[in-house]
Amino acid sequence: MKKALILGVVLMFGFALVIGCGPSGEKQEAAKAKTTFITIGTGGITGVYYPTGGAIAKIVNKKKDVYGIRCTVESTGGSVFNVNAIMAGDLQFGVVQSDRQYQAINGLAEWKDKGKQEDLRAVFSIHPESITLVAAVDAGINDIADLKGKRVNIGNPGSGQRQNSIDALEAVGIDYKTDMNAEGIKAVESAGLLQDGRIDAFFYTVGHPSGSIKEATAGVRKVRFASITGIDSLLEKYPYYAKAYIPVKLYPGAENTENVDTFGVKATFVTSIKVPEDVVYAITKEVFDNFDDFKKLHPAYAVLTKEGMLEGLSAPLHPGALKYYKEAGLK
Repeated sequence: MKKALILGVVLMFGFALVIGCGPSGEKQEAAKAKTTFITIGTGGITGVYYPTGGAIAKIVNKKKDVYGIRCTVESTGGSVFNVNAIMAGDLQFGVVQSDRQYQAINGLAEWKDKGKQEDLRAVFSIHPESITLVAAVDAGINDIADLKGKRVNIGNPGSGQRQNSIDALEAVGIDYKTDMNAEGIKAVESAGLLQDGRIDAFFYTVGHPSGSIKEATAGVRKVRFASITGIDSLLEKYPYYAKAYIPVKLYPGAENTENVDTFGVKATFVTSIKVPEDVVYAITKEVFDNFDDFKKLHPAYAVLTKEGMLEGLSAPLHPGALKYYKEAGLK
C-alpha cells in the first residue's frame, strides 16, 4: 500500500512538472521561432562599409523585442560579393556601390554572363564615396596620368574600387595590363604596402574620413592625394559617376594643401525581393525614424539628407522600403 502511495505521489509530481514546465518551454521555443536573423554584408573592417553595417544593426537591434529581428554584420570582399551572396540567399542585406548596383540589375560587368540580377532590390543610399588615388611623394605622381610605369594597387577582383580604377585609367588612355604594374590586393592592405615601398600608389573608393587612408598618410613615407582629371567622357558615359573631391583637411598627414579633384559614386543598401516585406519595412523605418542619431554614427554621414538617401538607386525599391517612404511622404 505504501509503495502504491509513493508511486502515486511521484507520478503526480512528475505530471505537475510537465504541466508547469511545458508551456514555459513552448513559449521559449515560440520566441526563438519568431526571431528573424539577418546578416548585413559590408566590406573591409577599416573602410566605411563595415561601420555602416554596424550602425544599421545597432539601431535595428534596439527594437529586437518589438520586431523580432536580430541583425549581425559580416566583413566581406565588397560590392560584387555582397550582391552575389544576397542573390544566393547567404546574406539578406548588403552595402554596395551605386555603380555595382546598376551593373547587377542591368546584367553588366561581372554579371554579363549571369544576366540581369532581377531579384535585386534597393532599400536606400547612404554616404558618397570618392575614387581616391593615394601616392607616395617620392614616386612623382601628382595626377592619374602619371601612373604609367608605376606599381599601383587597383583593388582585389570583385571589389568596387577595382572597376572604378580600371574605368578611370581607360578614360585617360592607360591600359592597366600593359602600361603599369597593377596589383590586385584588398584596399585595406594598401597603406602598409605603400609605406613598405612595395607599391607607388593605390586606388580606394571610400567615404571620408577613412581609417585606412589615415594610416597611409601617417607613416614615415610621405604621401599625397593625386588628382583624377581628364575623365569628362567617363562621366558622360556612366550615369552613376559624378564629380567629387577629397577633403584634405581630414588628413593633416598628407602633403596636399588644397582639396583634390576626383569623381565618385554612392554607397547603397540593397536586399532581395525574397526578403519579407515586414523585415525591410522595419529596418527602413528605424533608420529614418532615428535619422539624426544615425548621422552621428560616422563622420561620412554628415552630408546625408533623407531625400538624398533615395538617390543613386538603380534597382527597383523593395516593397517594404516603398511602404515606409509613402507613409513618410518621401515618395
